[in-house]
Amino acid sequence: MLSSLNPASQAFVNSLGAVSQRLSQEQQQISSGLRVAQVSDDPDSVSPILQVRASLSSVGQILQNLGQVATETTTADQSLQSAVSLVDQARTLAAQAASGTQTAQTEQDIGQQVGAILEQIVGISNTSVGGRYIFSGDSDQTPPYSVDLTQATPVSSYQGSASTRRVQHPDGTTFAASETAQQIFDAPAANQNVFSSISGLYTALQNNDQNGISTAIQNITGAASYLNTQLAFYGGVENKITGATNFGTNLQVQLQTRLSQLQDVDDSQAIVQMTQDQTTEQAAIQSWAQIPRSTLFDFLR
Repeated sequence: MLSSLNPASQAFVNSLGAVSQRLSQEQQQISSGLRVAQVSDDPDSVSPILQVRASLSSVGQILQNLGQVATETTTADQSLQSAVSLVDQARTLAAQAASGTQTAQTEQDIGQQVGAILEQIVGISNTSVGGRYIFSGDSDQTPPYSVDLTQATPVSSYQGSASTRRVQHPDGTTFAASETAQQIFDAPAANQNVFSSISGLYTALQNNDQNGISTAIQNITGAASYLNTQLAFYGGVENKITGATNFGTNLQVQLQTRLSQLQDVDDSQAIVQMTQDQTTEQAAIQSWAQIPRSTLFDFLR
């Protein structure tokens, strides 16, 4: 289709259209706050924007996971503190029983208290958070232990599995955040095994076995020390989670700043530019209106 406009008029229309298009884009940017709302706004910025958005999403998910792990770790730490207190109580009861002033009946009474302590510690080993048994390793839907004081070996074998789960740090590394109840309460060495040392004391008290009580005291003392090292492990994990969370939060701020630099509009600059374009548009229209026009009647005179 041929244009009925002469070259000068066509150039004016094209220039005016370009100014109008810029004004429309500037108004959209100011209202939305975005310099890049679609690919055509700045094709070179699209790839960096998508990369930063992906990084922000990843960091956000990692922080969410860290929050969940923090809850589990805090619960584990508090649970083990309770277990340490219970083991100390068992050690105190063992010392009373070994004093030589107890009768067979009072030793059985002490034994009942020790049995109750054993049941409580097994209960601690079955601690759950959000439907997960946090000391069952990867088999977190299964309680790791059960207890029956009527059995010769009151505490069951471990029903969980190894713990292979690792927690993602925002810097790209990972770290272990949990131990199993087997590692914590059921260590292979007798003088580190919380369950067997307290079970041994319980059995010795029921049987008025002084040698057994003496052996149990030694084992419980070692188990108490070992349990404290497991408590220290969770203290270390809490510190790692705090550090990772702080790192991730700072990284989020940096990424948000970078994303803003890439896609957000500079309001002051956009307003100045829009004002300039509005002035240009108005001046052009006024100037065009003042240009003399020749008509067919001018040539027929």
